Amino acid sequence: MAFKSSLPEDDLTCPVCFDIFKDPVILLCSHSFCKDCLQKFWRKKKSKECPVCRKKSPLDDPPLNLSLKNLCEAFLKEKSQRASGGSEVLCSLHGERLKLFCLEDKQPICVVCQASRKHSGHQFLPIDEAALDSKLQLKAVLKPLQEKLKEFEGVKKTCDQTASHIKVRFTRTTIRKQIKEEFEKLHQFLKDEEEARIRALKEEEEQKSFIMKEKTEEMSKEMSTLSDTITAIEKQMVAEDIIFLQNFKATIESSTCTLLKPQRVSGALIDVAKHLGNLRFRVWEKMKDIVQFTPVLLDPNTANSSLIVSEDLTSLKSTYTRQTLPDNPERFNAYECVLGSEGFNSGSHYWDVEVGTGTDWCVGVTPESNQRKGDTFSWERVWRVGYEEFGWDDESGWDDAIGPVHLLKQNLHTLRVHLDLDKGQLSFSDPLQNTHLHTFKHTFTEKVLPFFYSPWSSLSILPLKPSVTIEQRRIQNT
Repeated sequence: MAFKSSLPEDDLTCPVCFDIFKDPVILLCSHSFCKDCLQKFWRKKKSKECPVCRKKSPLDDPPLNLSLKNLCEAFLKEKSQRASGGSEVLCSLHGERLKLFCLEDKQPICVVCQASRKHSGHQFLPIDEAALDSKLQLKAVLKPLQEKLKEFEGVKKTCDQTASHIKVRFTRTTIRKQIKEEFEKLHQFLKDEEEARIRALKEEEEQKSFIMKEKTEEMSKEMSTLSDTITAIEKQMVAEDIIFLQNFKATIESSTCTLLKPQRVSGALIDVAKHLGNLRFRVWEKMKDIVQFTPVLLDPNTANSSLIVSEDLTSLKSTYTRQTLPDNPERFNAYECVLGSEGFNSGSHYWDVEVGTGTDWCVGVTPESNQRKGDTFSWERVWRVGYEEFGWDDESGWDDAIGPVHLLKQNLHTLRVHLDLDKGQLSFSDPLQNTHLHTFKHTFTEKVLPFFYSPWSSLSILPLKPSVTIEQRRIQNT
């Protein structure tokens, strides 16, 4: 006969360890405790008092509460029986216990079913062995689903960070303040231009925030679907073998995942260069006034998190510590690099870079398709000139020099980069000394981007006067 406790579980719980009593003893004040719990309490308090009412106990070894011990043991036994499950599933045809699993029909059967013509020539396994084999099979299905869920969680986290970064970029006063300061230098009739640019910035923020919101909601739905599938499978995994095997076929069919691998959203960040890049020059085209023009601007969305790009996008410096930035696909994550905001497919282009007293840097170009993440980034696809104060080896140059690189033995103040895509040449010179440094000859078949590497130094792209745009076509290699 099953034991029915007349006491609630709380009355069978030790007030010290809050678990079911083990070897309960009783004090003269009628309070009971686990024997070990009481002794530990007394040693800690250095006083033989009741942990509940604080009355002193004259007994060093209180007597065993036998009736309470019996109640606890009976309660635990009943609880164990309930956990193991006492009911059996019987064969609907013969009323016998289902002890076997037919491998051909994929269903539990009894010994009478085994001897019937219906299962003649079939192979069978004991229920426990069949359940184990099926769980292993389902476990193999469950693992890729769990891994895919982790991938979704990781990409969703990046999407959340990107969405937050977009909002921060927009709400920060930096971009709008720069735009306003530029427009304040112009006359009143430029207010219409100013409002147009602020509106464009807001529209992009709303558009890209909406895109990220849709992406996040889509991923949340897909994650919910995966979570529901995983929960259903895990629930089946802990069900009784009979019930598990009865539902196994349906569980396998419902576990098939048709969701594609989650993808990060490229180009999701605010295009800062579009709003701030060459702002004065573009206004000058309308105003015919004197403006400052920088031929190459840095793209902060590509900058390694240890680099700080200036607000006007013309200089960078190392922070020696990593900032918290979204790990968007365009950003370098292994090397202290940043790219120009615009690439070149044809024509002749040049820009001057002030390297100052930098001790470790390189400047050049790289194809737009060169990946920026970890081991996928290829130095062999970066045509560059560089200098490292403590890395020069008289025999081999930089110990880690890879790919098309020309190493300077002495630093300089300013480096001029001249890219002539029509002639297939990339030249470097010192404009202050009027000295040619090196020329690479290569036919670029895709868009190339200005490249900057500066782990310890600061680099600045020098501005040009608008007239240089016309004079640039007359530059001759020295």
